[in-house]
Amino acid sequence: MASVPDQVLVDFDQPADVVAPQLLGGILRLGHVAVRITEVEAYLGESDPASHAFKGPTPRCATMFGPSSHLYVYASYGIHRAGNLVCSPDGHAGGVLLRGGEVVAGYNVARRRRGPKALDAALARGPGNLGQAMGFDLELNGAEVRQGEIPDSSAQSDSATAPAPSDSSNPVGSAERAVSSAAVSLPVLYFRRATEPVEFVAGKRIGISKNVEAPLRFWIPGDPTVSTPRGRPRPFKPQV
Repeated sequence: MASVPDQVLVDFDQPADVVAPQLLGGILRLGHVAVRITEVEAYLGESDPASHAFKGPTPRCATMFGPSSHLYVYASYGIHRAGNLVCSPDGHAGGVLLRGGEVVAGYNVARRRRGPKALDAALARGPGNLGQAMGFDLELNGAEVRQGEIPDSSAQSDSATAPAPSDSSNPVGSAERAVSSAAVSLPVLYFRRATEPVEFVAGKRIGISKNVEAPLRFWIPGDPTVSTPRGRPRPFKPQV
C-alpha cells in the first residue's frame, strides 16, 4: 500500500464522518501522555439526533460550532470526561469522539491516573478511560489541537490554568472567546496523522440511544484497545 506523505494533514473543516477515519492510527498528545487512536465516533451536529449540538448551540456544546481543530470536553454520566476533536466549517457543529487508543508515551502518568487495576490494553479503552488517561477535564474545553511534529513532552504541561469567563447568554460568542484565549490559558494538544494507510471498519455507534444504526463508529479491527465488539461488524440479520 502507498504511504501517506508526512506533510498531509487532516482537514478538520470537513464533516465529522469524513474526518473520523483519518484519525485512526494517528498520535494525539497532551502533556506527557500520548495515545495512538484506534476507535472513534462521528457526530454530525444539528443533523444528528445523537449529537449534543442537535438542538443548536448551548453553553455546554458551543465549542462544537467551531472553529475546528479544538477539543470539546464534556462530562459523561457526571463522572467521566470525554474528548471530541471539533470539525466541520466554523459555525457548523461537528465532532469526533475519541473512543479508544493505545498509550504510546507517558505510560506511568496514564497508569497513575487510571489506577493499578486497569489492564494495559484498557488504559485508554472507552471514551471515559481515554479521557482519564490523557488528563482531560472540563477546563480543557476549547483547547487548540495542532498538527504536524509533536514536541517533546518536557515542554508541555499536564494541567490547565483557569478558563476564560463565559457568557451564557451568547453560547457561540462564549465559545469564540474561550477559543481565542486558549493559546494563552490552555495547554495545546498535538496530533500527527499516521504515515501509513490504516485498515478500518465502520459500524453502528454504541452507548447511545438515538440514531444508533448510523454507521458512524470507526475502528481498527481486532485491536485490543478498541471497545467490544472490536472485530468486523457482523452482517445484519433481521428477526423473522
